[in-house]
Amino acid sequence: MTKAIIFDIGGVLVDLDMGRCINAFQSILGYDKITQLLDPSHQKGIYGDLEAGTISADLFRQMVLAESRPGSQPSDVDRCMAAFLTGMAPGKAEVIKDLAKRYPLYLASNNNPISMLRCRQVLAENGLGKAFKGEFISADMKLMKPSAEYFNAVISGIGAAPEELLFIDDSPANVEGARAVGMQARLFIQGNDLGILLADC
Repeated sequence: MTKAIIFDIGGVLVDLDMGRCINAFQSILGYDKITQLLDPSHQKGIYGDLEAGTISADLFRQMVLAESRPGSQPSDVDRCMAAFLTGMAPGKAEVIKDLAKRYPLYLASNNNPISMLRCRQVLAENGLGKAFKGEFISADMKLMKPSAEYFNAVISGIGAAPEELLFIDDSPANVEGARAVGMQARLFIQGNDLGILLADC
C-alpha cells in the first residue's frame, strides 16, 4: 500500500529545455564550456559539483564568470540556469493537487540552490507552493541519486517502509536506484501525461 508519493522536479514536475539553457549561457555570458557540463539527468564538472553540494552557489558563479564575457554579473549566471526550467505543462498541477488530498507528497531532486529558486517559482505560480510536505535536495544532503545512501536518507526522512513509498523520476538510473532499496518507482517521460502514469493511485 502506497503511503506517500515522491517526485523528482526537473523533467517530471517542471519541464526542461537543455538547448535553451545552452543558448542562454553562450549568448548572455559567452560561456561555451556549458556544453561540457549539462546533461538531462546528471550534470558534470562544476555544475555536478554544485548539485553534489561540494561547492557553493557563490563559488560556482565565480568560476563561471571567470570564463565568461567581461562585465557579466552573478545575476546573469542565475538567469542562464533558470533557462533550463521552462515551466509546468497544462493539467499537471491539477494532478498534483488531487494527489495531495490523498497522500503526503515530497520532492526528491538532484538540484542546486540557484536552480531551486526557479523551481520554487514555477511551483508557486501553479498553486503548488504548499503542496509538498518536505524536500530532499542533493546539494543540501551532499548525496545524489541514484545512490543507495540518497534513497535511504529519503526513506528515513519520511519515516515509512520503503515499499510504502512511490517514487517518480525521468531517469531510468534513478528509478532503478529507488527500486534497489525496496521503493516502488515509476519512470516518467517528459511530454507524457502524469495523470495517466498515476491513474491507479
